Amino acid sequence: MRFVVPGFLASGISAGIKRNKVKDLALIYSETPAATAAVFTQNRVKAAPILVSIEKAKRHLCQAIVVNSGNANACTGEAGLQDAQLMSRLAAQKLKIDEALVLVASTGVIGKRLPIEIISKNIPQLVEGLTPDGILSAAEAILTTDTHPKVVWKKETIGTKEITICGVAKGAGMIMPNMATMLSFILTDAAIEAETLEKVFKEGIRCSFNSISIDGETSTNDMAMVLANGKAKNPTITGHSQDLGLFRNLLVDVLVKLSSMIVKDGEGATKFVEISVVNSKEYHDAAKVAFSVANSNLVKTAFFGEDCNWGRIISAIGASGVNVDPEKINISFEDIMVVKNGVGTGIEQEERASKVLQREEFKVVIDLNTGSSDARVFTADLSPEYVTINANYRT
Repeated sequence: MRFVVPGFLASGISAGIKRNKVKDLALIYSETPAATAAVFTQNRVKAAPILVSIEKAKRHLCQAIVVNSGNANACTGEAGLQDAQLMSRLAAQKLKIDEALVLVASTGVIGKRLPIEIISKNIPQLVEGLTPDGILSAAEAILTTDTHPKVVWKKETIGTKEITICGVAKGAGMIMPNMATMLSFILTDAAIEAETLEKVFKEGIRCSFNSISIDGETSTNDMAMVLANGKAKNPTITGHSQDLGLFRNLLVDVLVKLSSMIVKDGEGATKFVEISVVNSKEYHDAAKVAFSVANSNLVKTAFFGEDCNWGRIISAIGASGVNVDPEKINISFEDIMVVKNGVGTGIEQEERASKVLQREEFKVVIDLNTGSSDARVFTADLSPEYVTINANYRT
């Protein structure tokens, strides 16, 4: 399948940053400056490209993104900042566009100096390789421990115009974002004002990338952004447009699909689990409970072992810091209730629930019975393979 968005070109090449000679340098380019919204890691330790891109993103305009994998350019001091700025400058010069419109991103090992000479030497090839159907190649070039590229492409008629949207993402470990996640880039030819784009993007982030966890870690390099170049020539979408709801749904659908792909490709993951917390007093409380369960290593290892150990789940609920009423808590695996009003429902129900855990995908429903707010988090199990991957990450 060709992933093409009108007005966008992309490329991905092997520059030699990684030792295994796979693709490691990507470029996404819009033929015209695009309205832009971006969110970044809330980790206090931010990589150099994040610091550079945060400042540039304040203009809400972008025309190109240069991304390298294999090196995070994090904790590299002033030299790292200069390298990130040079990466942007060289791409801008070759593209013949304003450097302020070129953002940068990096992913990989923390603490090593970026091989900027290698990147500099390969920028011309990267630019010359730009094609309308180069999005998949770019998606391949941003991967680290991922097992495959993550791309979602959709078309939708909004008003009288056909809108195209395509998202790419990378991520399989260090996945518990806060206002952003890993690396993700969404491209659309829709015409939408920047302020409205930022609002709907952040709303979408909350129920997608901010609602997943593989290992409870927030990276130094997390970044997600959306570019809208207006090539569809639809009436510009504003905060009061009738078409805003349709565009929001389209964007959120892409974000949720990408975030699900990331969890399913989690390092060593064998299970994809939805933790659904319902009937909470506040959304914030529901989300805290969901993440407490999703991040519990005891819960995650029970998922891997296909063990209906609801005691670990109710313990994680109680440890969440939320003022729950233990005597009102219900826990179900899909529609099989194993805890009612804080008490186990018996061995037969547990045996039925254990069969649910044998599936590759399933849902855990936690009913707090204290209100009407809900939250959902996607997570994965924790397997020996996760330990192996991360124990050998730098070797």
